[in-house]
Amino acid sequence: MRGARAIAVACALACACACSVLGACTPGPNADAARPIEVLVKNDAETLDPRYATDAVAMRVTRLVHAGLVRLDPTTLEPRPYLARAWQWIDSTTLRVELREDVRFHSGAPFVARDVVATLAAFASPKVGSRHARVVDAIADAREDGPHAVIIRLSRAHATLLTDLELPILRADQAQAPPDARGELDGLGPFTVRRFERGAITLEPAEHAALPRPAHTVAVRTVHDENARALRLYAGRADVALNELSPTLLPAMDGKEGLAIVARPGANLTYLVVREERGPLARVELRRAIAIAIDRELIARTLLGGRAQSAAGLIAPTHWAYTAGTAPFAYDPAAARALLAAAGTERLALSVLTTTDRLRLSIARTIAQQLAEIGISLEVIPLELGTLLARLNAGDFELAMLQLPELGEPHVLRHFLHGAFVPPAGANRGRVHDDVLDALLDAGGRTSGSEARRLIYAAVEGRLRDAMHVIPLWHEDQVAVTSARARAFMPSAEGRWLSLAALP
Repeated sequence: MRGARAIAVACALACACACSVLGACTPGPNADAARPIEVLVKNDAETLDPRYATDAVAMRVTRLVHAGLVRLDPTTLEPRPYLARAWQWIDSTTLRVELREDVRFHSGAPFVARDVVATLAAFASPKVGSRHARVVDAIADAREDGPHAVIIRLSRAHATLLTDLELPILRADQAQAPPDARGELDGLGPFTVRRFERGAITLEPAEHAALPRPAHTVAVRTVHDENARALRLYAGRADVALNELSPTLLPAMDGKEGLAIVARPGANLTYLVVREERGPLARVELRRAIAIAIDRELIARTLLGGRAQSAAGLIAPTHWAYTAGTAPFAYDPAAARALLAAAGTERLALSVLTTTDRLRLSIARTIAQQLAEIGISLEVIPLELGTLLARLNAGDFELAMLQLPELGEPHVLRHFLHGAFVPPAGANRGRVHDDVLDALLDAGGRTSGSEARRLIYAAVEGRLRDAMHVIPLWHEDQVAVTSARARAFMPSAEGRWLSLAALP
């Protein structure tokens, strides 16, 4: 099946090449210089209102149009000053933030302290109903300290405040305005929204914003079919496609028609969530047997095109909270069979849920073949995303292959693993109930200082490895195909697009 598809893609690319030679597909040099930098995506953004944006495309676009007090380092994801000039902790629950004075909103309105105060209040307001209200739920109040400083007081110790302040800042008089899906709220980011319609978003460079004025207009184009995305790049019509092409297609693109592959290790995690409350998976020995029966290196080298790193735990190696020293699970089918034999379950039938995405389905089927070698029959059940999430939230599964696409702040693990966040309260879909783990996750959210928090998350990783509440698989690279015009583009570790603003 994959061979037939590769032949079809090769033929399609050959046709694209022919079009290029004939001049029917590729624009001339003058037209190419004038056109926007085109970014390809597979799905439309739901909204460009940063108070409600949650899908990947919307998050990436709104972070080009709007800016927060901080932005995250593109490699380590540590908070760095953005609209903030500096900050100082007055005590463990009080932060003073000094604001930049050289920034203006796209409308020309000055950026001042009341904009920050109004924005934080709006995100917390039940009237506004922001989907990101939980990000500010630890803030007791914020007040102006002159026109260019803000004092933020917490209701409790909350270690993630600086990361939370990546939240986009809105103009004070618009912060509680009705929803604005078209992206017309005044912003402080390097781009403004010129057009937002189904299938296309156009962003224009902004003056006096949080970054220097970009050199190019950006067009975000939705192309649902993967082969069509590849052809558009090959024909010189598009410039950037981040994680939008299967690894099997990438070799056909690299170095062809001026295209190149750029990549950065990703702060994401692909993993198996386990329903451990009942049945055979309640036994940690069985979960460990599954962990060491999966040949991660083989899958990363083949199906993922060598663009993934086997995971030793949940936090990626480039992340500030990562602690070195633990090796990924070694592939050891003999030891896995011994664990099954010791547990008295040498033959076992299980099922795994996955999405209908072709790559994810191929990976799940490969894992099923590997588990069959140790005596586990694994039925692969592909589901549309909505159905998959419904079954996970209802606890109607045994195993499921999932991905955390952005593991920027490790405190988010609490939402996925703490006993207080079993659905519908949160995303602890494996129904993990572990008092030791809960205590560590709580401590990670209230302890200040990156070094102290790193030690806590090292203990979290150790507990998860001992108890096997989840089975980590790998961290996938952020991989972009770029044109010659966009060769300088480099995604951040969580897959954001801010480097578009710096393209020469």
